[in-house]
Amino acid sequence: MRSESPCVFPWPLELIQLVRFQYEAAGGAAGFGACARRAAGLQPRGRWLGQTRNGGMPREIITLQLGQCGNQIGFEFWKQLCAEHGISPEGIVEEFATEGTDRKDVFFYQADDEHYIPRAVLLDLEPRVIHSILNSPYAKLYNPENIYLSEHGGGAGNNWASGFSQGEKIHEDIFDIIDREADGSDSLEGFVLCHSIAGGTGSGLGSYLLERLNDRYPKKLVQTYSVFPNQDEMSDVVVQPYNSLLTLKRLTQNADCVVVLDNTALNRIATDRLHIQNPSFSQINQLVSTIMSASTTTLRYPGYMNNDLIGLIASLIPTPRLHFLMTGYTPLTTDQSVASVRKTTVLDVMRRLLQPKNVMVSTGRDRQTNHCYIAILNIIQGEVDPTQVHKSLQRIRERKLANFIPWGPASIQVALSRKSPYLPSAHRVSGLMMANHTSISSLFESTCHQYDKLRKREAFLEQFRKEDIFKENFDELDTSREIVQQLIDEYHAATRPDYISWGTQEQ
Repeated sequence: MRSESPCVFPWPLELIQLVRFQYEAAGGAAGFGACARRAAGLQPRGRWLGQTRNGGMPREIITLQLGQCGNQIGFEFWKQLCAEHGISPEGIVEEFATEGTDRKDVFFYQADDEHYIPRAVLLDLEPRVIHSILNSPYAKLYNPENIYLSEHGGGAGNNWASGFSQGEKIHEDIFDIIDREADGSDSLEGFVLCHSIAGGTGSGLGSYLLERLNDRYPKKLVQTYSVFPNQDEMSDVVVQPYNSLLTLKRLTQNADCVVVLDNTALNRIATDRLHIQNPSFSQINQLVSTIMSASTTTLRYPGYMNNDLIGLIASLIPTPRLHFLMTGYTPLTTDQSVASVRKTTVLDVMRRLLQPKNVMVSTGRDRQTNHCYIAILNIIQGEVDPTQVHKSLQRIRERKLANFIPWGPASIQVALSRKSPYLPSAHRVSGLMMANHTSISSLFESTCHQYDKLRKREAFLEQFRKEDIFKENFDELDTSREIVQQLIDEYHAATRPDYISWGTQEQ
């Protein structure tokens, strides 16, 4: 039975922090996760089971930054968090930061002298990027014991196999750091991994750590911010398709949630929306840090719901393998003349978030395809009346702006979050969309297509044969290709009404 009723507010309007609205719903507001998972026999991994909400206690998150890309986006993320929480580059709370309503302890801890230190581990196999961080104004922010640089400092040579093999040799030193950081947490919820899938360290060492995190912390959540390569440019990393495919296997099997950051789309948005010609890495990384900080606002400025990582993940991921998320953000503008005349409203923000041009993944989707949303979470920041949210969702429904899966309820969740009181904002309302959409499979199809072209010619495989994992054969490549194809097939199956039975047959 399909529900046509508007959402019912369970609390007085002034208390509402989250609205779940269903406009072609089947199974009730709470039925999405539980009903679909039970029917399909697709219970999530063990670490989801038995997770408890522990009231007002912070659920700490440890951030792992790997390689050049991971450390660069991580650096921008911590700069953004410091600014939002009124923390100086040295980790000291600024005199003006007197609000006290935020929750710093999720991502920071306090040293004995009460200055704040990120719960971050910085890892790299070559020193350049980490040395630049240690020569920046934020050098004193980090715990120096949480920085690991390979002794030989030669990097992974943009080779997944080299990064993975080095991970096998150095993992004890790395996990000494991670274990110490975990032991210092009162109620660790999980890990956030920042990396690229295209190079050597972020992909290879990142893959190895994902596998070991599963073994060592089976009950903890693992979320990644994974940067995918720019498909519009020729890469100087000739083995990039191999690196990407091998990493995708681990992201599919060993992560609970993957936020896809597509360099193709990020460059397009920087050029078209921000009017930046030839955007630099730094400008792209600032865009990424905006996404990362916005996606964690409900954790850092807690309300009544979605104030922990499992709440965010469970609302977006009904079945365990379909856990790759795309994001969108609005308004994005550096043009002050545009900012001065634009009036942002909840409806305007939520409507723009559904437009492909504001989405940070380049999927080439259009209205003619069968691709659809599995779930949407909009995090709206600013001056928002919950009644505006209700009206906006009704308008989206009337205009049929979003096409949802046929086998579960069509729900857009809206989490209302405060903005930082310490940062000036040109806009009254801003929004981040985190969406699970089946069209993300086209990104994986593109990776497979590029991989198949190289594999058919057996090109550049000698670089991999030097490492133990590929000494005898290339079965690991073929297995990874099969697993990514299964992922693509499942996303396509999710567009059909019989997906539930398809999932059962596949088990």
